[in-house]
Amino acid sequence: MTPVELSRTVLRAVRRAVEDGELSVVVPEKVSVTVPGVGGWGDYATNIALQLARPAGETPRRVAELLLPHLAGAHGVSGVEITGPGFLNISLGSTASTSLVAEILRRGPRYGFVDDLTVGDDTPNASTARLVRLHAPREPRALVVMDVVARLLRSQGVDIRTTCETGPPEPAWVTVLGVDPYCAPQEPTPLDLEVEDLEVEVVRPVPVPAPDLAPLLTLGRDAARWALLHPAAHDRPRVTADHLVQREANPLFRVRYAYARTRAVGRNAADLGFTAEPGDVRDTQDAQGDVQEVTTPLVREITPLLADHPRVLARAATHRAPDLLARHLVAVADATLVLLPAVLPLGDEKPLAAHRARLALAEAAGAVLAGGLSLLGIDAPEHL
Repeated sequence: MTPVELSRTVLRAVRRAVEDGELSVVVPEKVSVTVPGVGGWGDYATNIALQLARPAGETPRRVAELLLPHLAGAHGVSGVEITGPGFLNISLGSTASTSLVAEILRRGPRYGFVDDLTVGDDTPNASTARLVRLHAPREPRALVVMDVVARLLRSQGVDIRTTCETGPPEPAWVTVLGVDPYCAPQEPTPLDLEVEDLEVEVVRPVPVPAPDLAPLLTLGRDAARWALLHPAAHDRPRVTADHLVQREANPLFRVRYAYARTRAVGRNAADLGFTAEPGDVRDTQDAQGDVQEVTTPLVREITPLLADHPRVLARAATHRAPDLLARHLVAVADATLVLLPAVLPLGDEKPLAAHRARLALAEAAGAVLAGGLSLLGIDAPEHL
C-alpha cells in the first residue's frame, strides 16, 4: 500500500464512521499521511482525529478511538495504535514497502511529481494549478535558488515565469552555476495581466559575500550549487573546498555516492543473474534453510523516507525552500548506504526473493536520489 492508497483508506474509515452515525462531521477531501514523528510507531501516521475533533464536538483521542476499528480492519493494514493526544499510527506489516517500491520504480525520477496524486497538506493539486512569477536580483545565489524553486513548482503543476534585474547574468554564472542566460529583465508591469491570480515573488536569499564569489566559481557547478542550496535561505552560504572532498563528512558526496552505489549493486546483481522485484525484503535463509529476519531495521529506516518524498517536494515548492529537498536527500542517502550491504548475496549464498526485493528497494532509493539531484540542477553520476 502506497501513501496515496493509505490516505484513501483513512478517508474511507472516516466516511464509514460518519455513515454509521459515530461521527457528525463533513468528510474532508484529503487526509495527510506522514512519517511518524520522533518516538512514533508504525509505518505512517495521520492527524485526522485532531483535525476532526472540534467540528465533531469530541476530543481528538475519542475521534481516534472511533476511527481505529474502521482502519484496523482495512485491507493491507496490519495494526493501528493511538499515540499522543490522538495521532493514529498505522503499520502495514511485511508488505509495507512493496507497493511503494513498485510505484517509485514505475515513476522513476519523476516520483513525487503531481501527475501522480500525492499526499499531504502542502501538496498543490493539478486542478488548482496557477501562474507564479518569480523575480530575483542580479546576484548568483538568488538566481540559482530561483532556478530550483521554479523547477520544484513546475514539478507540482505550477506554471512559472521568471524575471531578474536589468542586465544579463555574468557569463561565469551561466557557464559554472548554470543560471538562465536569458532571464527576462524586470518589466514595469506584471506578465500575463489577464491572469487574475498572478503572484510576483522576489527570491532574495542571503547573498554570497563579494570575497566568496571567486572561490565559489572554482568549486564547479555541482559543488557550487550545493553550497548555495543546502543552507536555508536566511543562512549565509559556506563557500569552502570541503564541498569537493570525497569523504563521509561531505553531505553532497554521500548523496552522489549513494546513488552511484545503487547503480553499482544493480550491475553486480545482473552479473549474478538476478534482477529487481518488489516484495518482502526482510527474510532470508541460512545454510540450514531457517528463515532469519536480517534487514527489518534497515527497511524501517529507509521506507518512510521514500514514502515522504512527494510531501517533501510539495513543502519545498510551497515554502520556496530548496534546502528542504537537499536535507531530505542526505537522509535518504544515509539510509541507502546502510541498506546496500544487505542487497547482494554473500559468499556462496544463492539469490533469493528477498535479495530481489532489496535490490528493488535500492533502485527505488536511487530513483529518488537521482530525481532530487536533478531538481537541484546537480549531476547524479553512475560511477564515483
